[in-house]
Amino acid sequence: MEERAAIPVTLPRANPTQSYWQLDVDDIADLCSTESLPDRADTVIIGSGITGAAVAFNLLSNGARDLVMIEARQACSGATGRNGGHTKAASYISFLHHQHEHGTEMAARIARLELANIRAVHAFAKEHGIDCDSNPCTTTDVVYDVKQWVMAQKAVKAMQDAMPGDDASAYTFYSAEEVRDKFYCGKGGDEGIFGGISYEAGSLNAYKFVIGVLKLCLEKDLNLQTNTPVTSVTRLPGGEYQVTTTRGTITARRVVMATNGYTARLLKRFQGIIVPLRGHVTAQRPGLNMPKSGLPSTYSFFYEKGYDYMIPRPPGSKFEGDIVIGGRLSSAVFDGLNEYGTTDDTAADEDTMRELGNTLPRYFGDSWGDDHPDGRIRNQWTGIMGYGPDGLPFVGEMPGEKDLWVSASFQGHGMVLCWMSAKALVEMMEDRDGEELRGWFPDVFRISEPRFGLTFKGRMHTRGDPSSE
Repeated sequence: MEERAAIPVTLPRANPTQSYWQLDVDDIADLCSTESLPDRADTVIIGSGITGAAVAFNLLSNGARDLVMIEARQACSGATGRNGGHTKAASYISFLHHQHEHGTEMAARIARLELANIRAVHAFAKEHGIDCDSNPCTTTDVVYDVKQWVMAQKAVKAMQDAMPGDDASAYTFYSAEEVRDKFYCGKGGDEGIFGGISYEAGSLNAYKFVIGVLKLCLEKDLNLQTNTPVTSVTRLPGGEYQVTTTRGTITARRVVMATNGYTARLLKRFQGIIVPLRGHVTAQRPGLNMPKSGLPSTYSFFYEKGYDYMIPRPPGSKFEGDIVIGGRLSSAVFDGLNEYGTTDDTAADEDTMRELGNTLPRYFGDSWGDDHPDGRIRNQWTGIMGYGPDGLPFVGEMPGEKDLWVSASFQGHGMVLCWMSAKALVEMMEDRDGEELRGWFPDVFRISEPRFGLTFKGRMHTRGDPSSE
């Protein structure tokens, strides 16, 4: 893993695989608000995904002006526009680890933030009328591995002991037979189910959501510059920053890195600390036996070496009834080792895509039936996530670098971490970093010098109980 983590991080690649969500590219995808880059700006945000958009909206809403956002490719063309559209925390999976490493109070704070993030995203879409197929709903984890089933029960009990009556610890367990009957899994397919767990979650078209946020920012005079790779960020003798791009340079008072898996390309201290990981996703037409009224929830499927996540497209959405499913990292050679350290979302691992393409008939068995006459796979694509050595985001000001701010390393979990992390970052940037912020934002997410001394060992929180190691 150390060799993979040491691979130099590149800029985003040109001509990535086409995401399902970007089959209809928005009008602002290639927008440059001004023909040339301005010479100066108060604030430069690098990255136009959910983090960059949320930071921009919060700053502009608080009265900030002279704000420039720079994107290497099209608007929202990175991980946000390429994920599966799942707003799902599964906080119980990481709770025991967080409790072991950081204490019960901090573990509870993380769980509460994740649920608050889910609710805030869907509430924002509703409040601002963003057409993004926002669908708050329940989700169900179908568990095929006995160790993970035992761990899940232990973790949920620990959460409910620590957070009695809290919405963030509200889980419902189902027996194997109930999962087969209620959630259409197992009969005639992979029947090795131990049980299921349901809780609050949601789904949405993250690309359309962020495009909607960016349009609100443009109304507040955001200067958006797409197709403009940033090649370096340099601190000048006077304390300002020179942001160098392929189209010229901008001098800025402060810079925000909303670059997730690509962060180490511009901030070398993150090389080997925030490591890119390529994820695979498919969109599949439902089998002919699948319920015409739709599935009762979103899903994840947990097995010995990992998990897959799945959302059915909700009623009224384009391609209604399609099933978006991603994961299968362990299907690639060496359990997916070669997916770490790569930023190549122009290609895919053939074994992973083949396995993803074959998962749904196995999970749903007789409930799947024959494939759709137009074929099972509608689209397949890849995207680049960012993972850290302790399984936590890096949020805050770079040590020793005044007004160089970062919010990155979301562990493939960005749809339940980015929005609130961006809100917290803006509070820090605007000198409101007091007891109120520390009451809801986990201190362990903050950038600190000791975290740069950690060793990256791969993706965390997928299975096991750290207290027993």
